Amino acid sequence: MSDALLRRFFSVSLFEDLPARDRRADEVYLDEVDRCDLYVGVFGTEYGSGNTKGFSPTEREFDRATQRNKTRLIFVKGTNDTKRQPKMRALVARAGAQLVRRRFSSTPELIGGLYAALVQYLADVELIRTGPFDAAPCPKATLED
Repeated sequence: MSDALLRRFFSVSLFEDLPARDRRADEVYLDEVDRCDLYVGVFGTEYGSGNTKGFSPTEREFDRATQRNKTRLIFVKGTNDTKRQPKMRALVARAGAQLVRRRFSSTPELIGGLYAALVQYLADVELIRTGPFDAAPCPKATLED
């Protein structure tokens, strides 16, 4: 990650970058979802291979993030769903019913949208602020502080 602000607050875990391990792939990527504070889903047109119950890794990750109450940022490739596989279309619709999702048509558009969402997340959790320090609420402060 080349951006100094984002590099300070985020570390990215991509399944494709993990080394070979003597563990099942689904255990590894679901453990990564359990460890994260923030889940970013990039939904394309392909659904992917299903497990024995017919669920793709993308859907399983999204469901795990939902079950674990993770903050979820969902980006959907394309302006409409006509070319999307039916199961992916259903996942996009389900994600959109639960939270705000953003569509993108190009990589620069995805990067810009993701950057804006990550900065907003940092502001929401008060890791960065725009107001004066002494005006910020301190919900965990006690009288002893």
